[in-house]
Amino acid sequence: MPNLIKNNNIEVDAWELVQEGESASQANQVLFPITQLNALSSVKDSGVWLDSDTQIEQLAELIGKTELIAINFPKFADGRGYSLARILRDQLKFDGEIRAVGDVLLDQVFYMSRVGFDAYSLRDDKDAQKVQAMLATFSDSYQISVDKPVPLFRRRG
Repeated sequence: MPNLIKNNNIEVDAWELVQEGESASQANQVLFPITQLNALSSVKDSGVWLDSDTQIEQLAELIGKTELIAINFPKFADGRGYSLARILRDQLKFDGEIRAVGDVLLDQVFYMSRVGFDAYSLRDDKDAQKVQAMLATFSDSYQISVDKPVPLFRRRG
């Protein structure tokens, strides 16, 4: 069942997300917890996932070590992951994939895209086509953000 939206396309998520205290299986693509940052070199395709309470200082350690950073949303009301994505894109200039995992809701993906997320790992009870449609709900936005660094009034010709 397709459960990943990546760059606005529906895909099957081939990445294994390793929980804290677990070890990776023989999967080719593994997302390690940030506490296992040293494990990145042990798997060919590996990335890091972090919780929304990760300290900003830890983010800088990730730059240059991985091309995929997943940010966990433990519950939909926890908005700290938005700030982490924005810091990764704007301040740390991370240009790899930033993936939302955990409690990713349909009505949040558009706003996640505005701050730098480009992939969304969905739970099995979420409809990937509906999530994909939500990314196209708004054709433009007034405010600046990662996806549009120039405000609308400056873009008008």
